[in-house]
Amino acid sequence: MYSSTLRSSFSSVSRSTLSAGLRTPAFRRFLSQEARAKIQAAVKESPVVLFMKGTPQLPQCGFSRAVVQVLDLHQVPPEKLKTYDVLEDQELRNGIKEFSDWPTIPQLYVNGEFVGGCDILLGMHQSGEFEELLMKHDVIPTIETSPGSS
Repeated sequence: MYSSTLRSSFSSVSRSTLSAGLRTPAFRRFLSQEARAKIQAAVKESPVVLFMKGTPQLPQCGFSRAVVQVLDLHQVPPEKLKTYDVLEDQELRNGIKEFSDWPTIPQLYVNGEFVGGCDILLGMHQSGEFEELLMKHDVIPTIETSPGSS
């Protein structure tokens, strides 16, 4: 009895909510313009910017550790990498998720553009796309191949 009543009231609420155009997260924005501007400046501060849990020397989650390891594998120079520990700042931790419209951390930016989280980065690493992206933006040196090599 309760489940059918609950289901019908939920479906009428969800239909009216959806028809009102509230499917998009636009109605839930909490990031102030000041916080948005700070994050925007941060992602442009360095060629590679990583928002992570912990630090590269002491990652506080396996996903952050994996991203740091991929960056190390590609020999991203420390002077071209800026990291932010979201565990030290709750506003940043929540704000970066809204800024990128990506629900998880870590988050990686290259040349001011959002690349993705751990899964995206691992896929790009495995396919060779990440190395190409780093070379394209002069983060790592371009590998020259001789005309006869494949």
